[in-house]
Amino acid sequence: MQSTHLPATSDSLALAMEARDHSESIAILYGILKDPSSSPEALRIKEQAISNLTDLLTQEKKAENLRSLLTELRPFFAVIPKAKTAKIVRGIIDAVAKIPGTSDLQISLCKEMVEWTRAEKRTFLRQRVEAKLAALLMESKEYSEALSLLSGLIKEVRRLDDKLLLVDIDLLESKLHFSLRNLPKAKASLTAARTAANAIYVPPAQQGSIDLLSGILHAEEKDYKTAYSYFFEAFEAFNSLEDPRAVFSLKYMLLCKIMVSQADDVAGIISSKAGLRYLGPDLDAMKAVADAHSKRSLKLFETALRDYKAQLEEDPIVHRHLSSLYDTLLEQNLCRLIEPYSRVEITHIAELIELPVDHVEKKLSQMILDKKFTGTLEQGAGCLIIFDDLKTDAIYPATLDTIANIGKVVDSLYVRSAHIMS
Repeated sequence: MQSTHLPATSDSLALAMEARDHSESIAILYGILKDPSSSPEALRIKEQAISNLTDLLTQEKKAENLRSLLTELRPFFAVIPKAKTAKIVRGIIDAVAKIPGTSDLQISLCKEMVEWTRAEKRTFLRQRVEAKLAALLMESKEYSEALSLLSGLIKEVRRLDDKLLLVDIDLLESKLHFSLRNLPKAKASLTAARTAANAIYVPPAQQGSIDLLSGILHAEEKDYKTAYSYFFEAFEAFNSLEDPRAVFSLKYMLLCKIMVSQADDVAGIISSKAGLRYLGPDLDAMKAVADAHSKRSLKLFETALRDYKAQLEEDPIVHRHLSSLYDTLLEQNLCRLIEPYSRVEITHIAELIELPVDHVEKKLSQMILDKKFTGTLEQGAGCLIIFDDLKTDAIYPATLDTIANIGKVVDSLYVRSAHIMS
């Protein structure tokens, strides 16, 4: 803290508010925190000074100062209630998170606070900081460390029966398993989160998070209708709170409509009262994909992927489903184009579908291996030869069934004759 000492009074706070610039305000607030007085009024003023100082340091993007502030406030934490300490600590950690490019600093800060809370035996605060740390580790793709931390934390919280924290941790564990592509465990953790949530009042934002993850997991199982209903519930919750995640819920709703071949509904949803509120690149991207799907145009599809790369390809959930949709659309178009031919040049097919020759050749060979149609690629001549589907004559299976039945009759007669002879 600064060496300048100021009394912890309302006048000092007003002086900080009236300062010419942020640096002067910050210096005054540090001076207020330096006041050794521990009267109830002084403590109240100091709490307000900490709140104002945190906001100013966040605006100035001074993450290191916020980190050192937590360390310098430890003597102050010894004279205020534990609940207020927890509120201040979590507020400063959240403030650091608002500053871009501080992921490593946040992880380091959380680890420091976990050590301090262990030494001070502040279990309530430690558990919440550890949950925050696990979330940061997951974002940094330190999956094994995050999973190890969560496993121990879940056991501890279940023993204490802190259901609200348990919902958060189970939800976080579900996201972690989903990131590792372990869908059965992701679903199990989500079910545990729902079970805990049913026993208590869950804030709308948290309920929206549960619904959003439920929709994502159902979409992974190709159950897009159920996924749509969950995304709609999440959108309703986030929309009422004006939460930024509302636009992602709406985006995934539109994705579900496209995946069940109801792309025509996309324009109607976007033009609705709720949709108009979130007009922007994300909804424009989904509208472009819906138009391409409606027209079954691969060229428009690729144009949309190129023009809205940030909204489509860089969103892992949308990218995964659109990749599947693109493959399906490509296969349908190729099958329709080659249907009239028994022998056709690959370059001709590529011209018709407006895609590179090597891309079309690779896809055709994959379709042959997957038995989507019977044929062969004659690479020397650059041709695709399509074979006629050989229809199996129904008389052969019927003959085999007849012979099998005759065998059973003969066996039965043999057994009867053996009984008579004996």
